[in-house]
Amino acid sequence: MSFRHEKGVNVQVLLRCRPFSSDELKNNAPQVVTCNEYQREVAVSQSIAGKQIDRVFTFDKVFGPTAQQKDLYEQAVIPIVHEVLEGFNCTIFAYGQTGTGKTYTMEGECKRAKSGPNGELPLEAGVIPRSVKQIFDTLEGQNAEYSVKVTFLELYNEEITDLLAPEEISKVGIEDKQKKLLPLMEDGKGGVLVRGLEEEIVTSASEIFTLLERGSAKRRTAETLLNKQSSRSHSLFSITIHIKEATPEGEELIKCGKLNLVDLAGSENISRSGARDGRAREAGEINKSLLTLGRVINALVEHLGHIPYRDSKLTRLLRDSLGGRTKTCIIATVSPAVHCLEETLSTLDYAHRAKNIKNKPEVNQKMMKTTLIKDLYGEIERLKAEVFASREKSGVYLPKERYYQEEMERKSMADQIEQLGIKIETQQKEFEELQTQFNAKVEECSNLSNKLESTQNNLNQTNNILANTEETLKKCQYALKQRDFIIDEQKKAENALTHQACVLRSDLEKSLQDNASLFMKIAREDKLNACNRSVVNKFESDLAQDVGSLSNMVAASVSQQNEQLQCIEKFCHTFININDKAIGDLKKKVSASRNLYISHIEALENVVRLHKASANGSLEDISSMASSNANSVEELLAEESAQGKSIFDELQGTLSTQQGEISLFARELRKRFNDSIHHTTNISEFINGIFAKLMEESQELGSHANKIDEMQTKGIDEFQKAYEEQSRCEAQKLIADVTSLVSSHISRQKEMVDARLAGIKETCAGSKTFLDGHVSSVEGITTDAKRKWQEFYLQAENNAKDNADFSAAKHCRMELLLQKCVDTTEMALKHSKKTHESMTEMGQKHVLAIDTLVRNASESNEHHDAEINSARATAEEDVSKNSDDIIKHMEGTSQEEQEAVSGVLETTKAQAMILEKLRKDHSTQSGAIEQKARDTFHQKYMDYEPSGNTPVRCDTDVPSKMTIESLRAMPMETLLEEFRENHSFESFQGKEVKISPTTRSPLSEIN
Repeated sequence: MSFRHEKGVNVQVLLRCRPFSSDELKNNAPQVVTCNEYQREVAVSQSIAGKQIDRVFTFDKVFGPTAQQKDLYEQAVIPIVHEVLEGFNCTIFAYGQTGTGKTYTMEGECKRAKSGPNGELPLEAGVIPRSVKQIFDTLEGQNAEYSVKVTFLELYNEEITDLLAPEEISKVGIEDKQKKLLPLMEDGKGGVLVRGLEEEIVTSASEIFTLLERGSAKRRTAETLLNKQSSRSHSLFSITIHIKEATPEGEELIKCGKLNLVDLAGSENISRSGARDGRAREAGEINKSLLTLGRVINALVEHLGHIPYRDSKLTRLLRDSLGGRTKTCIIATVSPAVHCLEETLSTLDYAHRAKNIKNKPEVNQKMMKTTLIKDLYGEIERLKAEVFASREKSGVYLPKERYYQEEMERKSMADQIEQLGIKIETQQKEFEELQTQFNAKVEECSNLSNKLESTQNNLNQTNNILANTEETLKKCQYALKQRDFIIDEQKKAENALTHQACVLRSDLEKSLQDNASLFMKIAREDKLNACNRSVVNKFESDLAQDVGSLSNMVAASVSQQNEQLQCIEKFCHTFININDKAIGDLKKKVSASRNLYISHIEALENVVRLHKASANGSLEDISSMASSNANSVEELLAEESAQGKSIFDELQGTLSTQQGEISLFARELRKRFNDSIHHTTNISEFINGIFAKLMEESQELGSHANKIDEMQTKGIDEFQKAYEEQSRCEAQKLIADVTSLVSSHISRQKEMVDARLAGIKETCAGSKTFLDGHVSSVEGITTDAKRKWQEFYLQAENNAKDNADFSAAKHCRMELLLQKCVDTTEMALKHSKKTHESMTEMGQKHVLAIDTLVRNASESNEHHDAEINSARATAEEDVSKNSDDIIKHMEGTSQEEQEAVSGVLETTKAQAMILEKLRKDHSTQSGAIEQKARDTFHQKYMDYEPSGNTPVRCDTDVPSKMTIESLRAMPMETLLEEFRENHSFESFQGKEVKISPTTRSPLSEIN
């Protein structure tokens, strides 16, 4: 059951442009590739003959330099993986120049060490790890039975190696580790297979990641100028998935899908990549295989009859993906830098052509489970036979079926030999009869040969003459074609020059017309400027007259202003004289007031000085009383401190004695406690060691028992398998020759059974000895543990008794010391009470004396306060009287000032009226001048109005001298050399040489 696209499906082509590298950014490399992801277009800018030309390519999807690995996978690869799980065969391969990110796109960063905390892939993971993760996530989500197999091969210099094969150690070769080369064969169904390729069965994505890292480490890479880690080989990573399904009738079917992930080595220019020697040969092989891939794409697009799949192993491996039954996706990678422009255009051309390839994908036929199991059993039997034949190593190591087949062929060949012998005898008789006839014919043939020789000589002479004539004709035709080629090239150059002359003539005519228009415009502007100049001269004379009349009016106004200012100056002098006189009187009154105030202040200072003397006397009395009080208190405290010091010295001695005994007791107790802890720790460690030994012995005993059980079970199974194989082999041999092998068969079976039973008995005896040893060791460990525990018990009991006696003695000593401290403390308390009472009595006496002194000082302060109040009242009366006189004088002065100010105001009002009149006259004349200027410049002065005939300025494309020189026809010798390089005389067969009819466009560079 298969679903097939009869009309075909186009190959899906994606384009990815990498960002600039650090070196390109450092060198400020220009960008020539622009990606439009929304319109799925890629534009390439190139300069031809000084003109910027953009070539635009359209693809199924476009990813720019900022696109992430996740974006490309989600938009393009996820649907392909779903189709693989539906049973299709799909292929994804990356194509492009070296250093453009093919390996990064396919593999990326897939190391598990860099994965996320939940098993998530890193952002840099490529198509392969993401496809693997999606496949296993989908299969585990469906809860279906499945199996996954992977293969990983490398194509290097047209040699296929298995990247997942175990490394073989070479005994003779120079290298320690060699890669096994695998042959590429046809599978008989139109496809190809790699013989001996390792298929790894995997159960999780992590296993595939491990295999992928192991295979990628074996790939051949090298550093070039374009890429620090350039892949020097093609790689093919295949994932085959089998999923079990159940039909409605309950029949189990197996659905199969295959995903091929191809990472091609990049094409490179050897001169730019810096490849030398071996690297150059590698690059040549890579470019050769990629060139074959390009030819296959061209043949498929142009629907040619022959597709050159067999020209390269790469195209043979991709045969089903290009025009076959597989769904294919091509990821083309390019660089945006200008130094990769040639390879970028080549990659875009190939990818654009590949869009037109049509595949006819079909779902793989579902297999019945029984059929698959039957095939697997057949394969297992075949492998077993080969393994058994190689294990026996007697004679030629062949399977029995193949040996019997060769024996049958040998017998059939012997029969054929006998038949051929009989046939030879009959043919010998016929030969003798024919010999006689041959002799007769020989004589007749000799006569004919003489005639043939004479005819042959004549024919040779004629052929020589014809060959010379043909050679002369070929030379004439070759010379004629040379002349035609030279004439055609000169015609091309003449046409280009004629076209260029016509273009220049049209530009010259246009320039002459533009010059005539410009001269007419200049004449119109000159006439308009003459008219405007006369208007400006007339306006200048009128403006001079108006300005003269205005200046006369301003001069009259200035004379009037001077008169007014002289009047105001007189009023100001009068005002200043009055003000000076008032200020002199005010100064006299203020000086008198100051003298009066000074006299009152001196009287007040005398009263204060007297009050200060009396206060100082009272304070001296208080100070003497306080000093005598302090002396008496100091004497009392000295006496009491001497008695308290003796009491506290006695108490301190008692406490120090007690502290020493307590510290000694604590050290002794700590020592005993540490000894007890150390002893307990030793016992605990010993018991832990005993238990650890017991656990080890029990574990070792259990593991040995399990090992013995496994060995016995394995030995019985091996014996059973060997017995069955030997029996089956002997039975087949017995069929061939029963009489000769019966005795040897019975003896070999008896020897095998005896040997196996003897091995089992020895194993049992060894197990018994081992178990007895372990039991005795466990008993010894138990006895030691019991003895140690009794010693620990007795030691702990003795330590407890000693600690109890020592604690009782120390407790009695502590009680005596505490009682002595209590008596000393009671004595000190009585002495302190007595001292407190004497201090209280002395303090009361001192308080009474100080109270008397303070009362006397208070009465003296009240008397002084009354004297100060009377002096203050007298000063206030004098100040108020003086202030009234000053206020009256100020009022008189203010009235005189008001009269002077009123006169100034009247003069100012008259001046303001004159200024208002002057302003009106001035505004009238300035308005007339402004109106006259407006009429002159708005009505009479004319601006230039454009006529619309002035030519528009344009840049004329003037060809350079180098471009004009490039149009010149090449010299005769150069044309002859070019013709001879493209059409050598040896390859010339007299056929007509086709010259390209396309002509070069004017001013285009010759490629």
